[in-house]
Amino acid sequence: MRKKCYRFYAGLMGLQTRFLNRMASKGYRLVSTGRLSYEFEDCEPNSYEYCVEYIGDKTHQNAEEYKRFLEDMGYQVFYKNINLDYSAGRVYYRPWAEKGGRLGTAATTLNKELLLIEKPKDGKPFELHTTLEDKIKYAKSLQRPWLCFGAMFLIFLLIPGFGPGYAVIGLFLLAGLIPAALYQLEILRIKREAKLKEW
Repeated sequence: MRKKCYRFYAGLMGLQTRFLNRMASKGYRLVSTGRLSYEFEDCEPNSYEYCVEYIGDKTHQNAEEYKRFLEDMGYQVFYKNINLDYSAGRVYYRPWAEKGGRLGTAATTLNKELLLIEKPKDGKPFELHTTLEDKIKYAKSLQRPWLCFGAMFLIFLLIPGFGPGYAVIGLFLLAGLIPAALYQLEILRIKREAKLKEW
């Protein structure tokens, strides 16, 4: 039997991961995704587990290679959108992305910014990033879009007499800088844990 759920998590990957793992614990395995939808089929409860990986900073080629790499390791992998974009022919500029991946189009990485990764539950931790360098690099890839978002509104804040007012722009500036600061704390935590392990 199949079950379809409609949810939108945007960039809240932790919430999306918890939702998928909660469904798996109830005996539902992910079989397809849409812009707002997740389709599941029945399975034994607690047979699978999921993680969500951000790849919106990769070129189309690197994203495809990474997806194939994960599939070759035995994982089931689904693309998922981070934005709700129902238009055709749009192009997004992503200044934080790898060189060659800064323009996102429907033919490349637009609406394929996330990977939903499934593995059979085997009691081992589900970690895609295991080395110190890899963990820091991934945390920085999550931080960069928020820094760009905050910098954009900081520029608007510095323009005299700009549109909606300083209070509104200041709120958007905070909306970008708070997640960026949280990711910086995560980077510092990773480095601190690595130093403790060296001792």
